[in-house]
Amino acid sequence: MWQSYLKNFKSYLILERSLSGHTVEAYLHDARRFVEYLELIGLADLPAADVSDSRLSSFLAWLNNFGVTAATQARMLSGLKAFFGFLLLEKAIEADPTALLDAPGLHRKLPATLSFPEIEALLAAIDLSRPEGPRNRAMLEVLYSCGLRVSELTSLKISWLFLQDGFIQVVGKGDKTRFVPIGRDAIHFLNVYVQEVRALQPVARGSEDTVFLNRRGAGLSRVMVFTFIKELAVAAGIHKNISPHTFRHSFATHLIEGGADLRAVQEMLGHESITTTEIYTHLDRDYLRSVLTDFHPRGRRK
Repeated sequence: MWQSYLKNFKSYLILERSLSGHTVEAYLHDARRFVEYLELIGLADLPAADVSDSRLSSFLAWLNNFGVTAATQARMLSGLKAFFGFLLLEKAIEADPTALLDAPGLHRKLPATLSFPEIEALLAAIDLSRPEGPRNRAMLEVLYSCGLRVSELTSLKISWLFLQDGFIQVVGKGDKTRFVPIGRDAIHFLNVYVQEVRALQPVARGSEDTVFLNRRGAGLSRVMVFTFIKELAVAAGIHKNISPHTFRHSFATHLIEGGADLRAVQEMLGHESITTTEIYTHLDRDYLRSVLTDFHPRGRRK
């Protein structure tokens, strides 16, 4: 019975869902583990309709006892949801036992952020007298002003700059396009770089529309941006482990702390789900708690 279900599930994933081979195998692996668990506890003939949410919870607890991480358990639950969703579609069951199951708690590490004074210290540490100085200043201004991913920064095109309107066009994950507002200071330093530095630089073939160029006139690599920021942190005396993504985190955190609407921040960051953006509300709560303990007359630390 269960082997027949697994075989039909595989056909469903390939033919009807058109999933990749890797995804199909991952889902099948998760479903097979549950079937193996039923065999192990002597319930190989348990009808699919008799599988309860408590039975599935016992399966996850069994995995946990064997040292399977919460992240792997969460992934396996995703596969089981797909499997039992298929059984519901096939009318092998009348109710989905995974519907009320939550993934094991995953402790999301809050991203490192920079305070506004630290941002200013980094910007001030850029040597504008060096040939790459104006470019580097413009890059950091754009990273912080627009909350871009490093890949979005390095792929930015001149034809995507609508600076008079206060926006830039960004192509993010999945080639999804969004328009992001850009601040006054970022516009200023971007114009200085594009009009006074880049305009005088020889440009490599194929990079004519790329905004940020290296000394050879080609587009910057992600590694070059990472390296520059690491070196700049040392020059500015900042000892945090920072990367280009730190500016994106700082952008979001400072907006939330300032009272920005969560959905507006989601749109600017290009997050597909608002749950991804909600991590910054945790940072905000920490900030609010510190305000209370530092400034409220009955909340100050002794």
